[in-house]
Amino acid sequence: MLWIKAFHIISMVIWFSGLFYLPRLFVYHASSRDAKMNERFLLMEKRLYYFVTHPAAALTLVFGIALIYLNGSPILHTAWLQLKLGLVFLLLAYQFYLGFVLRSFSRNRNRHSAVFFRWINELPTLALIGIVFLVVLKPLFS
Repeated sequence: MLWIKAFHIISMVIWFSGLFYLPRLFVYHASSRDAKMNERFLLMEKRLYYFVTHPAAALTLVFGIALIYLNGSPILHTAWLQLKLGLVFLLLAYQFYLGFVLRSFSRNRNRHSAVFFRWINELPTLALIGIVFLVVLKPLFS
């Protein structure tokens, strides 16, 4: 079970790297007025989204489900895990929103400023803080 937990943490770190970096790329992309740079940003964004963020999210979910299964179904009734799963659901929604933004950039239909992307770039940080506190302090939430 420790191997699965280790792979869950590793895939989660990789997933978060994509969730942190993709909006940062959007900041630069929204500020760019050069067509060649826009193409380069779009290529970087697509590679990050489809080849890093999506697979890492899938692996995080697979290893997380395996951990829940190995710990038994009573763990699903703990408050800390239910809150954590709620934050994971919000992160998945955030990730799919980033995919929507990516498609708007690819169609030259982005309507958001670099400042907007700077603000939404902070959302995964808040989720990460909440998840870490829930996991570390789970005895307080059981």
